Amino acid sequence: MKALELVREQPERRRRIFKNTIYFRKQMKSLGFNILGDDHPITPVMLGDANVAQRMSKELLNNGIYAVGFSFPVVPKGMARIRLQINSEHTVEELDKAIKIFKKVGTNLKVI
Repeated sequence: MKALELVREQPERRRRIFKNTIYFRKQMKSLGFNILGDDHPITPVMLGDANVAQRMSKELLNNGIYAVGFSFPVVPKGMARIRLQINSEHTVEELDKAIKIFKKVGTNLKVI
């Protein structure tokens, strides 16, 4: 209930979360990442292979980004992914840093 209160009392936070979400998704797609959906703050970066998702999650963590890999049985076989949660408190600088790290790791793992 407190979350609903915050949404009503602080509409600027809701605007920021969607602005951040759209920005992050657009930048990631422009790099060649397969991002499911269009405007939801939970952002799945589709990888397909469970081993790739595990390696990417580990490499992202080594570079300061906590991003959880999901694979079977949590998601269907062949649909492994990294799942991110964009929020209203992320700054553009933080999002750009994450995008830069995703680009580095994605390139190294031949995901993009």
